[in-house]
Amino acid sequence: MSLTTLNINACAHNVCVCARQTVLRADGSGLLQSDMQALQAAYPDAEMLSEAEHQLCMMEIPDTNHLPAGYQIMELRQFFALHTEEENFHYARARGLLSWRSSMSFCPRCGAALTDSPTLTARECPECKSLHFPKIEPCVIVVIRRGNQILLARHVERNQDIYACIAGFVEDGESLEQALRREIREETGLEVKNIRYFGSQSWPFPYQLMIGFTAEYASGEIHVQKEELQEARWFDIHDLPPHPRPGSISHLLIHSIKEQ
Repeated sequence: MSLTTLNINACAHNVCVCARQTVLRADGSGLLQSDMQALQAAYPDAEMLSEAEHQLCMMEIPDTNHLPAGYQIMELRQFFALHTEEENFHYARARGLLSWRSSMSFCPRCGAALTDSPTLTARECPECKSLHFPKIEPCVIVVIRRGNQILLARHVERNQDIYACIAGFVEDGESLEQALRREIREETGLEVKNIRYFGSQSWPFPYQLMIGFTAEYASGEIHVQKEELQEARWFDIHDLPPHPRPGSISHLLIHSIKEQ
């Protein structure tokens, strides 16, 4: 597969994004090829790309100030909550590829300007001939249960006053389970047992793959890592604080426990 500029007539899936939002038709339906052409006319500096293997046409606009009549914007989180796994795949892939490509202009080995590979979804260096593929950053995310309570935390970096699951990036050499135990220990001082895989979700902001688990409390008292968390507390599963909305694996994890 390759990323090219462009044959939109071969594309069955058309995606236009703006930061963490996507553009839809006014009735909420997906974009047609004619819509992509209209949006490109409104944003002539926005490059349009296609990926033949997935019949995917994509573009990113810098703002919504020049959005033509007949279109609306929707947060990608909300889109993920309302659509099928297949539809979400195309939108997540488009958002991830566009973020990656915009950040990969120069070769990290020799500094030469990169070009798109004619045969692969990759960028290649004309000088040292190295290939650079889209990034995926694996993250573990976990809901911890203690009887009828679950552990939720307010994160320092969040721009919303909500309580969410413990999560963190997997480091070199770690298994997913090792990363999960380390993150919980570092951020809360707790130990867990009975770790079980729950599911995963592409979270292309910009390149994350969220890998979800459930676990049971084993031992320890809460001591939060101030650099990461504002607070962490146990909550009754039937009396939860403000927490992530539908559309994220964090919401699914929390409600999987609540519904047991």
